[in-house]
Amino acid sequence: MSDAGGEGGVTVGLLGCGTVGAGVVRLLDEHRDSVAARVGAPVELGPVAVRNLSRDRDVAVGRLTADPREVVDDPGVDIVVEAMGGIEPARGLITAALDSGKSVVTANKELVSALGAELFALAAAKGARLEYEAAVAGGIPIIKPLRESLAGDRVRRVLGILNGTTNFILTKMTEDGVGLGEALAEAQRLGYAERDPAADIEGFDAAAKAAILASIAFDTAVVAGDVYREGITGVTATVIAHARRLGYVVKLLGIAEDHDGEVGVRVHPAMVPVSHPLASVRESFNAVFVQADAVGDLMFYGRGAGSLPTASAVVGDIVTVARGLRCGERNGAQPAVGRRTLRPFDEVIVQYAVLLDVADEAGVLATVASAFSDHGVSIRSVWQDGEGDSAQLLLITHAACERDLQATLHDLRLLAAVGSVANVMRVEGGEV
Repeated sequence: MSDAGGEGGVTVGLLGCGTVGAGVVRLLDEHRDSVAARVGAPVELGPVAVRNLSRDRDVAVGRLTADPREVVDDPGVDIVVEAMGGIEPARGLITAALDSGKSVVTANKELVSALGAELFALAAAKGARLEYEAAVAGGIPIIKPLRESLAGDRVRRVLGILNGTTNFILTKMTEDGVGLGEALAEAQRLGYAERDPAADIEGFDAAAKAAILASIAFDTAVVAGDVYREGITGVTATVIAHARRLGYVVKLLGIAEDHDGEVGVRVHPAMVPVSHPLASVRESFNAVFVQADAVGDLMFYGRGAGSLPTASAVVGDIVTVARGLRCGERNGAQPAVGRRTLRPFDEVIVQYAVLLDVADEAGVLATVASAFSDHGVSIRSVWQDGEGDSAQLLLITHAACERDLQATLHDLRLLAAVGSVANVMRVEGGEV
């Protein structure tokens, strides 16, 4: 270890000083004494790589550089913190740091979900650590609980509200009765959504996080491309109103589950019963609900993004790595790099809520029920609304195979009595 923090001190080099990086700088300064007490030695900030050296910053940084390799190659740096985001140049810089034997802390969900296996393997080969608590749920601790605290249990299912932007949008649509466009505009005005919101509303962000959670929970290598993904662009105020009337709340969920030894991972909007703990998670908050054999149900809740919440998780990882360096422990617990079979999405067992525009005439319900029965899908409950040309049926199924449900929808669209399949949404948190 370097002498930058005094005898036996630990020096941190930082790649990026934006929202998360600035939060790390602030917490390392404000919590200097408590961090040192937890580590058993001072933890000092070394070089910080930024894109623009002339930009005004609201945190005090002693040594700035525009060349990130100066941080990685500095012999005085013990831990490299990557807060840049994206795949490149982050991948190359993290690889270089690990290759030189330096441990790395990252908040980069995109990188970990796509290339984590190769980076973890490199870390293990070089006697270094790669920690990433902040990559999934910001300030909410979930990686270490899954990886360490629940190591003696068998996790069956993980459900998560993993994206604060979409949760804020759906909360506004639910509570204020506004449409997606208006709710998104407010999210952008408040800084919850980017100018280009595709990563959030199309589910890419949640899919990356779901892949990481699945990899840990089920000891297998899952990448973002393995995750079935639907965003919230098809969610309408009408669907949300129907859900509320029936005692459900619409949420964008990331779901990872054990299917008799196979692993299924998906992200999509779902109707959640108001009695379920996830239903009460509002605005930009995140939550992860874990179901395991021995411990039962657990929920981890809090702010899943933001400068200081995310920085808190990063600094926690810095403390973990620094403690290891102090006692000579370099390799940490890393996720498995094995590969269990991933269950195809069309074989997953789910419930559906199906909204149909139908003709208000005798025999329609029997005709519709027959389409479900033909594919072995049982109907749990039915509601009819309106009359004449504006009649609608809302049906909620029992748990069934996704393939059979899709075949049912195909047949429903061919029925003369069905004007349209107005909306389809899966139901979670119930009997499945």
